Amino acid sequence: MSLNCIRIPHKKNTENCETIRYTVPKTVSIPMCQHMGAPCEPLVSVGDEVKVGQKIGDSEAFMSTPVHSSVSGKVIEIENILFANGRECKSVKIECDGKQTVSEDVKPPVITDKDSFIKAIRESGCCGLGGAGFPTHIKLNFDENKTPVDSLVINAAECEPYITSDYREMMENPEDIINGIKTIQSILKIEKVYICIEGNKPKAIDLLSNMTSQDNSIKVVNLSCSYPQGAEKVIAYNATGRTVREGELPLNQGIIVINVSTVAFLNRYFKTGMPLTWRRITIDGDAVKSPCNVKVPIGTSIAELLKFAECDESKVKKVLTGGLMMGMCVYDLNTPVVKTNNAVLALKKDKKSPQTNCIRCGRCINACPAGLMPTELEKAYNQKDADRLKSLRVNLCMNCGSCSYVCPAKRNLAETNQLAKLFVSEKG
Repeated sequence: MSLNCIRIPHKKNTENCETIRYTVPKTVSIPMCQHMGAPCEPLVSVGDEVKVGQKIGDSEAFMSTPVHSSVSGKVIEIENILFANGRECKSVKIECDGKQTVSEDVKPPVITDKDSFIKAIRESGCCGLGGAGFPTHIKLNFDENKTPVDSLVINAAECEPYITSDYREMMENPEDIINGIKTIQSILKIEKVYICIEGNKPKAIDLLSNMTSQDNSIKVVNLSCSYPQGAEKVIAYNATGRTVREGELPLNQGIIVINVSTVAFLNRYFKTGMPLTWRRITIDGDAVKSPCNVKVPIGTSIAELLKFAECDESKVKKVLTGGLMMGMCVYDLNTPVVKTNNAVLALKKDKKSPQTNCIRCGRCINACPAGLMPTELEKAYNQKDADRLKSLRVNLCMNCGSCSYVCPAKRNLAETNQLAKLFVSEKG
């Protein structure tokens, strides 16, 4: 694993903005696929009354996690929605009654051993809240005899510009983070914990360091302010010194990496039984007049959030869900907030420099945290040479966007890498 990185502007405009609770919208549209893996099937029909925390979608597939209602009200439509990544899925549209009546099924889980612990996490609907959306119950359900784990890495880097959702979690709910860590540590018998935070968050570093000062098993790691510190393989290396190789998961090196907001949510679920029904969203960007952090019911439309933050739509060129570097461009502002969203960024129109020929400067190679050669990958993809792409280890690309960011010729290197990975997978 290379230690290459780039420096990008932090733009943490909302770091001191306490989380605001968003009012319940008139309607929500809750997709049946909000995680990595198989989509759920609706468990409700048009006309059904639903309550907050009620399970409204599930699947028998191994790689899946259930979906719950974030509001109380009536199901008015089962619609198909199309996400920006081209994935289509069913979505349950609910007319909210404004009462936010909690389901009778919402009860703290009874956890007595690892099996009940894993079952409870699945029932919570939890998936990775850092963006990837890997089902948490699968990540934590490892076979200690085959892949013993001794290190838990808490990803609190939040290295993308603008986003402060995880930072506000640390500042507002540090007890949930620490107690969530200790529960995972106790049930799974993990020896060492590394809470990894970028150095541009000194208050969070001091707060969590003080709270864990008497526990020698937990270490707060002050990461350098570079990008992409939050990438799973990068943060695993910087915390433990272990390299996660091509084709491996951190688990293969005895490491579990889990997002800091995920840990805090799990602790709240263990106490209350309320499944994953809301997200803290950073709303920011140079087209937003009132940047903020907002607690919103899952299924709320992005259009409503931008209106809430006084976004000047006449100046907007691009809206992203997620960060400036790895976020997904939104083509329809009626797209709903899902579990994996942590930010909505609205950006103004600007002059884009034209793409020119590669000048062989090597900046993309120096910037790549995985030690790849993006310029060679681009060439191999254009030649449709699958064997060459494999030899260049295209599947190690984490789509961090560093290569495109530093390219003076403005080549779409990160985009090409993703197309190349798809090409290789199709070739087998």
